[in-house]
Formats: sequence, structure tokens, C-alpha cells
Amino acid sequence: MKILYSIQATGNGHISRAQEIIPLLKQYGEVDILLSGSNSELSLPFEIKYRFSGLSLFYKKSGKLDELRILKQIHPKKLVKDAKNIPVESYDIVLIDYEFISQLACKIKKIPFVHFGHQASFHSNETSKPPKKSKWKQWILKNYCKSKQNIGFHFEQPEDWIFPPVIKDVLWQANPSDRGHISVYLPHYALIQFKKYFYGLNKTQFHIFSKEIDTPYSDLNLHFFPISHNEFNQSLIHCHGVICSAGFETPSEALFLNKKLLVVPIRGQYEQQYNAAALEKMGVLVVPRIDIHFSLIVSNWLKSEQPIHPKPQFIQTPQLIETIFHKIQNDWVNLKVN
Repeated sequence: MKILYSIQATGNGHISRAQEIIPLLKQYGEVDILLSGSNSELSLPFEIKYRFSGLSLFYKKSGKLDELRILKQIHPKKLVKDAKNIPVESYDIVLIDYEFISQLACKIKKIPFVHFGHQASFHSNETSKPPKKSKWKQWILKNYCKSKQNIGFHFEQPEDWIFPPVIKDVLWQANPSDRGHISVYLPHYALIQFKKYFYGLNKTQFHIFSKEIDTPYSDLNLHFFPISHNEFNQSLIHCHGVICSAGFETPSEALFLNKKLLVVPIRGQYEQQYNAAALEKMGVLVVPRIDIHFSLIVSNWLKSEQPIHPKPQFIQTPQLIETIFHKIQNDWVNLKVN
């Protein structure tokens, strides 16, 4: 069996999930990987069959989406040309994790595909929605990658095609502890923001991970690290709490490890508004933005209890992928027929 697995490389979440999934997919057949996007700090330790610049999200250093830069990188003719060059018709199963070019290729060539990933779950009417809705952003979120078959990952599992988050094997094998520090991953804020608001909380140690850092260093109670899988995993396993954006992978890992969690959604990033709505429903503190009140908010959060209800029912990744792949195979037959 030949499988095409297409992955969006905007941010690190899709890449992190793929690192766990790809070795398991290889048990079911020959896997070719397509990667598009240009702003992930992580890399895949596998051969990439197809690589495109594709479409990416970009952010300002104030925690906000950079919509102008996003629009400037869109080249419709190139997207169509790239799509036509992908031989999607030669694969038995096409899995697309919110990747635009391969889904365009499937639509041009009338090849069915599985929308496979976190964003697929937003096609359900049962997952949590943000209180303030944007019709055009909602339309983009649901039509950027649209398929007759969806396999979603989400904090909530209201339908049988939505599954719990994929958790790294290193976290399943870990023995979590509480060494008192706070792990911080807010890559869309400038480092000056953290120095401004965390210096005053000098009884707490903060591990801050940023793509602006090349070499680890410490400044009073702030400890800065470059983006690194190993360093971040260890910080996460032994932290007291986590402060991050309202993405999917890092909040999922914090919940899995039973860590206190505070999220700051990227402004203008509609997917994160969806995630924030689901997390807030679970008892997670959602802070709209970092401003002059942030130090006090963090201080109160550190002192407070954080009830999580209900927590996702996590499943070890081999069992999870086995269940999902059997469902994909069964549903794929119907897709091919129809």
C-alpha cells in the first residue's frame, strides 16, 4: 500500500505530531511525505518526497497575526502549478494534515483524501466555538482543507471520528515531577515582554523557549533556551505549570502531565480562538493578551487551584493510530466507490 502523508509546516505542532505518527504509518505501507510551509523551527527526521513553500501563517512580535505578510506570500499560479505536479493519483490513501497544495491537487484530479489532524475536528458542529465569531475566518478555517472524510484530534471527542490528542512517547514514558519552575512557550512575543512582566515574580523560576535564542542563558529568575525538543520536553515534565499560546500540542501535553496551564491565544488566529473556547470550558485560564496586568494575572494564577474537567481520555499512540487507520481503511472504500 502506498500512502501520501501531507503536512503543514506552519508552527511546530503539525511537525511534532507527525514525528510520532510516521513510524507507525510505515507499518501499514510505503509512506511518502509532503511538507509545505516555511516557519517551523522543528524538522522531520525522515526523507521528504515533496517540499513546497506553500502557504504559511506569520506573526508580529506583539502576539498578533501578521495578515499583510500572509497575503504577500500567496501566489495562486504557483500553487496551482505545484498542485498539478503532485501525483496524488498514484497513492492508495492520501492523508492531509491541513496542507493546502496536496488538497488542491486532489480536487483538481478528483482524488478522494482524508483530512487528518486537529483542524479536521472543526468540521464538527459539536466542538466548542469561540463566543465572538468571524464569518470570513470561519469560512477559511473550514474550507482551507475540506474533505468528505475527516479524522480529527481534539480536547473534546463529541463524534466517533474525533480522537484524543497524540502524545509523544517520551511523555508516556516519563515520571513527571514538580520542581517549581514555569515552562513558557510564547514564540510570537518579543523577549522584552517576558523580562518586563516576569522579573517582578522573582520567587518563581521561568524557563522561556524562543527562536530568538541561540545559546541558553539565565538572567535573574529567567532562564532562556532555544527551541529544542529535548530541552522543552524535560522542562515540561518537571515544571509546576505551563504558559503558552492556545495551540494544540503544548496544551495537550500539559493536560496529559497534569500541569497547571495558562494560555494566551494569538490575536487574529481563529483556530486558537476555537482552542481557547474548549480549554476555558475545561477550567484552563485564558488570557486574551499580554498587557500591564499580566504580572498580576500570573501571580494570582500561581496561587490558585486549577480544576480540569473533563480531561481528555488519552490513548497511547500505537493503539490510537491502529484504531484510526482501520477506520480510514473502512471509510476509504466508500469514498472510492462514491
